[in-house]
Amino acid sequence: MADKQQKYRQEIQQMMYVSGETGEVSPETTAVIEEIVRQQVVEMLRNCTEHAARRGARTITINDLIFLIRDDAPKVSRLRTFLSWKDVRKSAKDSDEKGGDADLGVGADDAAGAGPSGVEEAAKKNTNKKAKVKLPWEPSSYFSQEVPEREDEDDEEEEEMNSITKARLEKADHRTSIMTREEYVTWSEYRQASFTYRKGKRFREWAGFGVVTDSKPSDDIVDILGFLTFEMVQTLTEEAVKIKDHEDLWKERNGSEAAAGGIGTKKRKLAQGLFDPPSEGKAPVETRHIQEAFRRLQSRPKKSRAMLNGTRLSQHTGLKLI
Repeated sequence: MADKQQKYRQEIQQMMYVSGETGEVSPETTAVIEEIVRQQVVEMLRNCTEHAARRGARTITINDLIFLIRDDAPKVSRLRTFLSWKDVRKSAKDSDEKGGDADLGVGADDAAGAGPSGVEEAAKKNTNKKAKVKLPWEPSSYFSQEVPEREDEDDEEEEEMNSITKARLEKADHRTSIMTREEYVTWSEYRQASFTYRKGKRFREWAGFGVVTDSKPSDDIVDILGFLTFEMVQTLTEEAVKIKDHEDLWKERNGSEAAAGGIGTKKRKLAQGLFDPPSEGKAPVETRHIQEAFRRLQSRPKKSRAMLNGTRLSQHTGLKLI
């Protein structure tokens, strides 16, 4: 029954494998993750539609999507980098289609007449630079004149993004260091898993375009949602694996109930020694681990509840984006 309702079981399994869950996950677990991700996407589209209506527009833009995650500076920085490189690839593809042979002919003429300087100028013209994505709520957008950027200038968001990216790369390196060659090839292939790549029509139906919002999504919006859905599955999986590891550690320390005449007594399990036989295979995360991970990710900080202390008012909060 779960397989008939699911549309992204295989993709979710691959994303979970990349995120650290290498076991055979049950269809019920992937169904729970898919439903959580779908709820998140529907909530984002609904909020984007409300923001567009306040602007007096009927279509949502990439700024509406980025505005929803504006408090997560590293994620916004990674998303801006993703869009910048996408624009670079698109510009390079357009320039190649318009005719690179003509540009090379001009460069050859310049080189013959003016020496190496002509080649350098032609190369500068053909260079595709990574433009920074501007956001309308940033202070720099309040002024008509822009301050020129320096190459040696460091961005705080980029530094934070680089630190998080470095931590993820170190975690991925630790995971892959104990893999065999076949497992590493599988892991490399699974990194390409996506909700949207070559699945645009399926994703639009699954996300509720035309039902949640009447706006026709652009390719950039679909790509951003594909980027964010991968992040959601990765965050849920990493949190669920952490919960399961703590649970396994607790069970290992407390041991199990003693058999034969040990009513109410507990037998403490000793730590595995160097020459002990290997333990049983590690079981994959279950539905309850995913649900607990989602509950923890939805919890609100104490600061947001401080104003209601001493009152009988209940705090009504909407769905929190992962």
